[in-house]
Amino acid sequence: MGEMDTGFRRYDGDGVPGVAWILRPLSSGRSACVHDGNVISMVATPLIAQSTPSPLGKAGSISPSLLVPAAQLLPSLSFLAVFFALPAVTLISYSLLTQSPQGTVRLPITSEHYRHFFGTPLYAHVLFTTLRISLVTTVIAAVLAYPVALVMVRGGAVATRAITMIVIAPLIVSVVVRTYGWQVILGSGPNGVLNWILLSTGLTRTPSRLLYTEAAVVIGSLHVFFPMMVLPLASALGKIDPSLEDAAKTLGATAWRSIRRITLPLSLPGLAVGCTLVFSLTAGSFVTPAILGGSTAQMLGMLVDQQILVVYDWPFGATVATVLVAIVLTINIVSMRALDRGNRAVAA
Repeated sequence: MGEMDTGFRRYDGDGVPGVAWILRPLSSGRSACVHDGNVISMVATPLIAQSTPSPLGKAGSISPSLLVPAAQLLPSLSFLAVFFALPAVTLISYSLLTQSPQGTVRLPITSEHYRHFFGTPLYAHVLFTTLRISLVTTVIAAVLAYPVALVMVRGGAVATRAITMIVIAPLIVSVVVRTYGWQVILGSGPNGVLNWILLSTGLTRTPSRLLYTEAAVVIGSLHVFFPMMVLPLASALGKIDPSLEDAAKTLGATAWRSIRRITLPLSLPGLAVGCTLVFSLTAGSFVTPAILGGSTAQMLGMLVDQQILVVYDWPFGATVATVLVAIVLTINIVSMRALDRGNRAVAA
């Protein structure tokens, strides 16, 4: 046997398949390896695979492939840091500081403002009013949004365009203008549009008092934030395969059972997003409760405005705002966890 050509060979016998081996001649010039009964002179040595190079260089320098995403995220992160993180930290810090008789906010740190807020019946009443109005608005919006979203997704072309325009068109008009429009409609006297219709048709003999009540705030908030419930629901319903409901009806399921067992579970992501948006926006609104609720349906947004711009009590106003932010964040976290559990239940 002449000179052996050393190099890489692939051994697929009793060893690991696909492992590269390098052939080396023995010191005696001969080698021993049995293959198909023939003696061949060679020694097989495994070749260790090289690892993937690290993004960091030899001296710990960052790879250019990481610099590009970092540069792309820098503007958005800077914006969030300046216009979200910094105001939030300032807000929380103001709620823990003390205001001097001269009006300056400074040390020492105190939690008296939070004790005063939760220990005063008036402020506790405002807190529960805010939660009640937000919850009622969210529930009514969810009930009314389902049929509207179904028509948008599964209706004809003309109906879909008409409903979409009706839902989106109010967003073009300012919230202040729409709220003043509801003030004219819900006017308590005989000059209110709704009372005028009721008195003219003989349905009532005395004007109804709707303005400056919680019901007026719910109606105005529902009109302002209703698109925030319809659009996420329509997006979720549009992803449901209609053949699933057809199969359920073929198997004998009623329309209500088909909605309860198929449509509702599969549309939970859109419902969770819509409820979170409507609740958060209603709880933090100021214009609608100020115009339609007055002093009888005061909410936390109005209380913040009064404490900062009327009373000039910045620490207590920051305390009320911090409580409002904490409520909104809690609702978002609970909604996200419920959505994750619902997705896991549907997948199971």
